[in-house]
Amino acid sequence: MTDTPRIAIDAMGGDAGVSVTTEGAARALKLDPRLKFLMVGDEAAIAAALAMHPALKAASDVLHAPEVIAGTDKPSQAIRRAKTTSMGLAIDAVKQGHADAALSAGNTGALMAMSKLALRTLPGIDRPALAALLPTLGDNDLVMLDLGANTECDANNLVEFAVMGAAYARIVMGLERPRVRLLNIGEEELKGTDEVKEAAALLRDAPYLPLSFDGNIEADRLGRGEADVIVSDGFTGNVALKSVEGTARFITDLLRRAFTSSFRSKAGFLLSRPAFHMLKTHLDPNNHNGAVFLGLNGIVVKSHGGADAGGVANAIGVAAKLARSSIARRIADDLARFHAHHPASAAAK
Repeated sequence: MTDTPRIAIDAMGGDAGVSVTTEGAARALKLDPRLKFLMVGDEAAIAAALAMHPALKAASDVLHAPEVIAGTDKPSQAIRRAKTTSMGLAIDAVKQGHADAALSAGNTGALMAMSKLALRTLPGIDRPALAALLPTLGDNDLVMLDLGANTECDANNLVEFAVMGAAYARIVMGLERPRVRLLNIGEEELKGTDEVKEAAALLRDAPYLPLSFDGNIEADRLGRGEADVIVSDGFTGNVALKSVEGTARFITDLLRRAFTSSFRSKAGFLLSRPAFHMLKTHLDPNNHNGAVFLGLNGIVVKSHGGADAGGVANAIGVAAKLARSSIARRIADDLARFHAHHPASAAAK
């Protein structure tokens, strides 16, 4: 826990690479002047980009990495190149204590594999989970996990995700007892797989946890503001996330097409432009950028590969907030409390 977090950034990751990464870091520094950075990647390219941002240059150190993890690299290939790539060296900086968090917009599978191997999981955690913030109609965003790190999960994994997601929600949204629900094919207790039903029973039997378990929720209610944390296995969660993102793009593209279809529509657009801008801003994934691998002995944040500078700045903000918190201790304490009441779940690890 530190008030001046140092963020190790894979400067070469993402679709646009170092130019957008440095612009995003410069924006984050303007919002939070206490930040420090370790920019990891091609030294010459980073130096040229930093020359455009004097304040960021003064707040940054550069670590040269001769290689970059490609989007097509398999996790096994990435692991073998961890010591020579910008992604691997950014993660290693967290492991060695040279940075408080790592951030990359690169290959998600490679980032997950290298992070888990280098940092390991917290005591009591079987598998880390990928969590992200999604917009809702409520007063707060929604924490959703897992979003693809674990395609198959048992009941204990889902309970661990619930505990981790609730701890994350308490930090990023300031909630004392986040409302947690399981993503399911129906709200009834009898619906769903055996794993989901067992996880629901375990969570209902854990009032001592700092969360409020509100049962199941269907995918069509994700954005209604009826939950603060939604838990699922990684396969289901990833499909749901991509459906939400695709629907958001469909709506904005459909409205854009409708507003340009005729002179009358164009005139209507001029009148409704403020509302359309608000909708676009609310649905823009850059404004909710920064997924987190929860459950590791260190903080690793995943930025969208196509994020713009504003999106990168938001992801850096997430990393800084977690670095200033005690999320690892909160997760470990909550899980220790759960395992004390359910020794069979701990013995099964």
